Amino acid sequence: MRDKKDNATIDLPGFEPAEPMTAEAKLPPPPRVRRSPRKQEQLELLGELGPTDASGLPIWQNDPNLDLTGLPIWRRD
Repeated sequence: MRDKKDNATIDLPGFEPAEPMTAEAKLPPPPRVRRSPRKQEQLELLGELGPTDASGLPIWQNDPNLDLTGLPIWRRD
C-alpha cells in the first residue's frame, strides 16, 4: 500500500514558514584570571624510620618479632 501525500497538514497551526532568526548582541567574555600554580611540598608519609638508602626508602632491619613479610610472629608464652 502506498502512502499519499497529506496536504492537509500545511493548513494546521505551527506549519507556517519560520521567521528569519536575528543574532543577539553578545557581550565579550570577561578577562581570564591567571592563577599562580600551587607550590608542591614533600609530605613525610613514613615518619622517622631511621637510616635510608640512596632512593630515600628505609633500610631493612631484621626484627625477631616480625617475619620477612612484616607480619608479627605469634608465639605462645
